[in-house]
Amino acid sequence: MSINIQTKCLHLETELEENSEEGDCKKLHFGAVSFPIYQTATYAHPAAGQSTGFDYSRLQNPTREQVEKVVAQLEGGLDAFALSSGMAAISLLFEIFKPGDHLVIDSDLYGGAIRLFDHVTSKNGIHFTRANCSCDDVESLIRPETKAVYIETPTNPMMNVTDIQKLAEITRRHKILLIVDNTFLSPYFQNPLKLGADVVIHSGTKYLSGHNDTLAGFVITNRPEIQEKLRFLIKTTGAGLSPFDCWLVLRGIKTLAVRMEAAQKNAQKIVEFLKTQPEVTTVIYPGLSEHPGYETMKKQARGFGAMVTFKVTSEALAKKVLSSVKLIKYAESLGGVETLITYPTTQTHADVPEELRLKNGITPATLRLSVGIENEDDLIKDLKQALEV
Repeated sequence: MSINIQTKCLHLETELEENSEEGDCKKLHFGAVSFPIYQTATYAHPAAGQSTGFDYSRLQNPTREQVEKVVAQLEGGLDAFALSSGMAAISLLFEIFKPGDHLVIDSDLYGGAIRLFDHVTSKNGIHFTRANCSCDDVESLIRPETKAVYIETPTNPMMNVTDIQKLAEITRRHKILLIVDNTFLSPYFQNPLKLGADVVIHSGTKYLSGHNDTLAGFVITNRPEIQEKLRFLIKTTGAGLSPFDCWLVLRGIKTLAVRMEAAQKNAQKIVEFLKTQPEVTTVIYPGLSEHPGYETMKKQARGFGAMVTFKVTSEALAKKVLSSVKLIKYAESLGGVETLITYPTTQTHADVPEELRLKNGITPATLRLSVGIENEDDLIKDLKQALEV
């Protein structure tokens, strides 16, 4: 039974097929509509050589298995791996590389990823070349020891858009991996695996959970050899997501479709408002026709998302906005039902070298909005009063 993505947020396609074959509702988990939290560390065995299918929760847990199946289904992947945070997801994935390997990475990435690559992964003998993957000649940067290209699209926070399908043609030609962080758009709006990527990363803390109440990360792949390596690594390194946090993400995903649509609608209204404000010098949103990635977004995504970056006339005004908003919260993170405003210079990208920040366009007058699902007029009124000089 083929179902649409809105329904996939609530139901596993495989379970619907099994139900159809049986002609009756499956009697699993006592008929619980909300998937149970299996809060257990270990599992009893019926006898020697026999198992219930689960042995120890570091290896796997029924609640974690369920959220992994749901996320894999949403992204069109073979398998998904639920980790304790987005950074844990990236860290797990990078265990598939070895000293001497080289990756091309986008220069405009989440600051935590840059910190990890510069201070941890590089220490382990893995080498990086930075590029603006939305416009630079990535193919010319590939070496014999290059193993992957790693991108975000749109990027955090400058909203650069990379053509995933075009880049996938390059990586396939060189027999290397294409890794895409899809956090900003979520699987509701974009599916990189279907465009040729090999691995997708999510900070599940953001849109997937959607309520700013848990930390989570996901790695999704459609490559069997990567699936096998990651399944070994997640049980070995021990960063799997806890049962309760898995349940929170499952609960959040149920409303992913309606949240993404509502937040995007609000974001588009806020973008229109910001463009009229004399104290706002730049508005960066891939849903604007003047955005250089607009046509690419229309081709590879089903929406433009709810992340907006804008610049004001001065650092002083940026800081005034942060202290003046009332309804909007000045906080790090994104993707929740509440609208958050972030100051990349001292928050998400504080550990990024200033030279790289400025090169990427992150100035002391840059602000980032994660638009939530409040009433759009209330959000605009709050921004208007905060921008008043």
